[in-house]
Amino acid sequence: MADYDYDLFVIGAGSGGVRAGRLAAQLGKRVGVAEQSMPGGTCVVRGCVPKKFMVYGADYGAAIKHAEGYGWKADNVRFEWPVLRDAIQNEVNRLSGIYSTILEKNGAVLHRERATLVDAHTVKLQDSGKTFTAETILIAVGGSPWSPDLPGVEHTVVSDDLFHLETLPKRMLIIGGGYIACEFAGVFAGLGSQVIQAYRGGRLLNGFDAEVRDAVGDVQRNNGIELRFNTSPTRVSKTDGGLITTFDDGTKIGADMVLMATGRRPMTDSLGLENAGVTVEENGAIKVDEYSRTTQSNIFAVGDVTNRVNLTPVAIREAVAMIETVYKDNPTAYDHDDIASAVFTRPAVGVCGLSEGEARRRYGDDLTVYTTGFRPMKNILADDPQRCFMKVITKGEEETVIGVHLVGDESGEMIQMIGIAIKAKLTKADFDRTCAVHPTIAEEIVTLKPREINKTTIVT
Repeated sequence: MADYDYDLFVIGAGSGGVRAGRLAAQLGKRVGVAEQSMPGGTCVVRGCVPKKFMVYGADYGAAIKHAEGYGWKADNVRFEWPVLRDAIQNEVNRLSGIYSTILEKNGAVLHRERATLVDAHTVKLQDSGKTFTAETILIAVGGSPWSPDLPGVEHTVVSDDLFHLETLPKRMLIIGGGYIACEFAGVFAGLGSQVIQAYRGGRLLNGFDAEVRDAVGDVQRNNGIELRFNTSPTRVSKTDGGLITTFDDGTKIGADMVLMATGRRPMTDSLGLENAGVTVEENGAIKVDEYSRTTQSNIFAVGDVTNRVNLTPVAIREAVAMIETVYKDNPTAYDHDDIASAVFTRPAVGVCGLSEGEARRRYGDDLTVYTTGFRPMKNILADDPQRCFMKVITKGEEETVIGVHLVGDESGEMIQMIGIAIKAKLTKADFDRTCAVHPTIAEEIVTLKPREINKTTIVT
């Protein structure tokens, strides 16, 4: 057997990489980890965590306004962006330090620089030039924002930049209709910016249930966001008064800041994958099998770099499965079906299972669809017109629940619990046997009635 420097070398110290590194080290394996940025990865440093704090910040502003309907008066209220920005970064730094400590306390060696592949068993550190050999290599480098190649794109920002702004923009243009675009549109509108969101499609959140997409459009408008559909930018020009973005329909939009929220790509460029015999898909994602093994048998990849289901908890579960497979003689493939997730618009979206379009393509008309829309109790005295939307999709005579879609307050919290029911393949009768908790939003889930026209095909 070859004498390697490490049993496992992990490239990337995000959620998936840190979990794999820690678990392997706890098994007594010699573990090396390389991270070119801050440990914690996208989620902790420039994604889920700081974004959610910004959502909370925007929600507090709305709560102050709504509180008047409940008898609270607040005079001379103002928002100070630097206070929120710096508090978030302090917490990010604290959490990143915890990730470093987790690795080091368990015996893993953390190299704070970029690593690339020299061959199937050798990595090279970019700054120091050091090389290490490893029996097994895990690639967990995640993804990064992608912007279209158009004139003036250098004047725009991406989501990574938003957590470090010196000042808030008075006028903000957001290009994109995915979850990142929708979330930050809600955040900046809530913090006081005038926001326009432009998207090349006809509905926001491509890939989600059609009725959810419509409901999210209403959410954005209720937050004061102006929506422009079926239009794509062709040029961004810098002027003395700010930025002018020209679109393919001839329209122009002026803004102080333009956010390109047009997608993310796996960070596989210049990683040296070709040196190690690791195949990359056309979209840049590393090709893996059900066990997260690449085309090189001793090299694995987890998380966003594989472009399977790009969620932090999924990367963690994939990492755990990889450790089971490699070090515990227990080949484990993580099940990517029926994963509950949330989009933190204001209010949020929660989804688990199939959309109606997906369900009809798979099962035809052998479905029963339950929907409801209502104004939450909290919004009545607050004089807030925002409504909740709920949808449950079942299949067959037994009415097994195969999809639940929520738009409204606490949807992210509710969908976590509902995800358990869907994974357990419970039926609508099981839901109906559950006594409602009153008065709550969640009680509507166990009191739903069938949609009047449930055979309507919705293919989007």
